[in-house]
Amino acid sequence: MGWLRRTPKRDGEDAPRDPEFAYFSEREAALFRATVREAFAELGLEVTVYASSVQDDKQRRFGLGNLAAVCHRDRRGPRVWPDLIRRHVTLVVRTLDGPSALDTLPPEQIRAQLYPRVVNGEGIDPGAFGYARTLAPGLYEVLALDLPESVMMLTDEALDRLGDPAQLRARALKNLRGLPVEEHETVRDADGMSFEVVVGDSFYTASRVLDLDALAQRVTGLPIGEHGALVAVPFRHQIAFHPIRDTSIIPALGAMASFAASEYEDTPGAISPYVFWWRGGTLTQLSEHDEEHGELRIVVGDDFQDLLERLIAQGPGPR
Repeated sequence: MGWLRRTPKRDGEDAPRDPEFAYFSEREAALFRATVREAFAELGLEVTVYASSVQDDKQRRFGLGNLAAVCHRDRRGPRVWPDLIRRHVTLVVRTLDGPSALDTLPPEQIRAQLYPRVVNGEGIDPGAFGYARTLAPGLYEVLALDLPESVMMLTDEALDRLGDPAQLRARALKNLRGLPVEEHETVRDADGMSFEVVVGDSFYTASRVLDLDALAQRVTGLPIGEHGALVAVPFRHQIAFHPIRDTSIIPALGAMASFAASEYEDTPGAISPYVFWWRGGTLTQLSEHDEEHGELRIVVGDDFQDLLERLIAQGPGPR
């Protein structure tokens, strides 16, 4: 006779919530932060614990947002948090205390492991990433060095040591195009709404928005087309898009806006909860969160409104 496996115990939604990580109850958040402090102490580092970060005696600050999301989303529950936290903290400390890859790797290997990375503005220090390209409000492109155990986002100082930023970015984009497409799914409903979703373990899956036309060609067999596409990058391991060709854009826009907001929530490596209009690499935000009413809404400018009217006049596409 087999044993029944119990669902991991988590506090109910009626328990008082943590102000910083609302998916944790106050008790769960206290357990999480205490476990983080213990993990650092095991490695000989005493840290001061704040709501969303910890700081050691060398004034090095470590953000907790991604780690908290990883713990929250693990279906095994709090019983596995100590192992998850210990593994993460050990990796972070080993990376910081060891020699820099910029000092140990030959230049050509560094270039071979260079990738562009799309990040939320909250994840970078403007003073250290002055070269970052703005893709949309709150959305930036930086360069990252892919290492066996970590990803090293390159600062202005690092780029000064490596060479011309334009040439480095060109090489990073070439490396991005060489990555495999790990998983692709077409999301559909009974009314004919559809959009494409690509997911993968790669930290650069969402960064494929920088080369969206090539990605679309690979997974659908067709280029984006003259009208561009709807695109969403909720978190680092996922990108969704819908090439704009006819009035099917209307249901796709609403569905993708909801999809992006849902997939963004409580995820490690969160990037954006919004859907954008992609045109030749330019991104225009089409959805936003209405703070007053607490709901998602679609907001379009004159250019997008003109496109909608042209598509409506053109008539529906094939079903």
